[in-house]
Amino acid sequence: MSLDFRFAIASDLHIALPHTIWDHPTRFHLVEVSIPALEVVLERLEQLKLDFLLLPGDLTQHGEPENHSWLAERLAKLPYPVYVIPGNHDVPERFATERSIGLADFPLYYPKFGYDDPTRVYYSYEILPGVRLIGLNSNFFDSEGKQIGTGYLDDEQFDWLQQTLIGTKGELVIVMIHHNVVEHLPGQSSDALGRRYMLKNAPRLLKLLRSAGVQLIFTGHLHVQDIACSEGIYDITTGSLVSYPHPYRVLHFRQDEQGKQQLQIESDRVAAVSGWEDLQSSSREWMGDRSRSFMLKLLTQPPLSLSLAEAEALVPGLRYFWADIADGDALFDFPQFPSVARQYFERFSARDPLGSPALIDNCTTLVLGGKD
Repeated sequence: MSLDFRFAIASDLHIALPHTIWDHPTRFHLVEVSIPALEVVLERLEQLKLDFLLLPGDLTQHGEPENHSWLAERLAKLPYPVYVIPGNHDVPERFATERSIGLADFPLYYPKFGYDDPTRVYYSYEILPGVRLIGLNSNFFDSEGKQIGTGYLDDEQFDWLQQTLIGTKGELVIVMIHHNVVEHLPGQSSDALGRRYMLKNAPRLLKLLRSAGVQLIFTGHLHVQDIACSEGIYDITTGSLVSYPHPYRVLHFRQDEQGKQQLQIESDRVAAVSGWEDLQSSSREWMGDRSRSFMLKLLTQPPLSLSLAEAEALVPGLRYFWADIADGDALFDFPQFPSVARQYFERFSARDPLGSPALIDNCTTLVLGGKD
């Protein structure tokens, strides 16, 4: 069977109608540009012959009903199918509050975008002949209905997924989930700052997907452009439309009659919107202005565990560190840093699956193994 289709990804939209915008002076998210940035992307995508669009979570600023309603109405006007999943911002608590929807409400807002069963917050959908999308819910809550601070799949969803995968022989299966399944940063799953972006039981999910021959996972949440690989499974995470560098991706999948598969990935950015005519530069500075506290935590916690005075001396040189990671394909060198700190930060340079420096996060072609 041959396949040839094109699709796009835009992640972490954080849609916020003007009257819903929270005023947090230190927030990283430029939610002011959420709607105009999305409109720029949708206008560009309508010029392409897309087969579908994926939105891997954090669709809204903080789960506000009016923001979910606005987005669902806007997506319904597009000339191609769209598929969504919930992120942590979409359902900040298990049950609805005066401000946000609850987990069970999410499918009710998006019945046209994957959720044909309103009783489940995950789905399996044949989006094209021979192509199946599995949308998972990685939000999990404690006994009081509060998010646990990391992603997690419960046993019920695992049982459903295992049964679903049994029936996918001969199909190309792609998975969409909000939290990262493969590490995109060194030591991400064990680092106090990084693990909240990970799926807590990622090894279990990877084992199940690997046994079913699944090779492609699309995630969000981290707000960076990065492609990571674990034993033949690629986790392609896409940066946020409300954070530098305001990216989106256009992807082209091909499979020939012999089963050879390849995925061509191109990335673009929103350069300007009304009121932010130099969005790239302004947004990079916005992030740099707010990076100090994050960098201090990174420097003073393990494994570096620097004193506050030592960390303060290094912080100015790290002003754009997170912005460069978010941009993707960063190659770091800090010759002015002490050797231990220099080695630590250079580990964050973009590398291919074999560990060599490589520009693969934004534009690349992945050669995949076929599925029997």
